[in-house]
Amino acid sequence: MALQVEDLEDQTKYRQILKIPYDELANFVLDYIRRRTGLMLFFWSVCIAALCLAITIRINISGYYPFRNIFFHSILGLVVLPVLYIPVHEFLHVIPFYLSGAKRIRIGVDLKQYLFYVSAHRYVATRKQFSLVAWTPFAVTGIIFLLLVFTLPGLWKWSLSLFLFVHTTMCAGDFAMLNLYSLHKGKNLFTWDDVDEKIAYFYEEI
Repeated sequence: MALQVEDLEDQTKYRQILKIPYDELANFVLDYIRRRTGLMLFFWSVCIAALCLAITIRINISGYYPFRNIFFHSILGLVVLPVLYIPVHEFLHVIPFYLSGAKRIRIGVDLKQYLFYVSAHRYVATRKQFSLVAWTPFAVTGIIFLLLVFTLPGLWKWSLSLFLFVHTTMCAGDFAMLNLYSLHKGKNLFTWDDVDEKIAYFYEEI
C-alpha cells in the first residue's frame, strides 16, 4: 500500500532531511549540481559531449551553406526549439508521475528563477518513482534527437545538435534533484510536495 503524507509524520519511522520552498529552488539546483558525485560527472560529461558534437558538425558544414542560413539554424537550435520544447519536456515528467499513481499533478513556472517544474500535490513518491520522473525527459529527448542528428541532412544536423546541447543543460534541475538521492545512497527516501504552500519535503526511513 502506498504511503500517505500522514504516515511520514511518524517520527519513530521517518525523519525529515530537507525542506525546499519553491522560491529557493534555484539556490538548491546551483548547490547540488556542484556537489561531486558519479552522477554529476556523468551529467557534465554528457553536456561536454553534446557541445563537442555540435562543434564538430559546425566545422563540417563550414563553407557549404550561406551564413544567413547557418545563422537561422543557429537561432533555431539555441533559442526557438528549446523554448517550444519546454511544454514537451514537462509533459514527459507528467507521464511517469501519472503512471505511478499521482493524480493532482500540476505544472508551474517561476520566471524570477527561470524555472519550470512539475509537482504532484501531497503524493508520496519513492526513490524509484521520483528517479523515473526525473530521468524520463533527459533520456527520451536525448535518444530521439541524437537519432535525428545522425539521420537528417546538413543544417538540420547543426540546429538539432545545438538543441540537444541546450536541452541537456536544461536538465540541470532534474539532475540536482537526482544528486540529492545520490548523496544519500543506500537510504530509503521519500518525497512529497505541498503545491498550495509551494514546498517540497524529503524524508528518510529510520
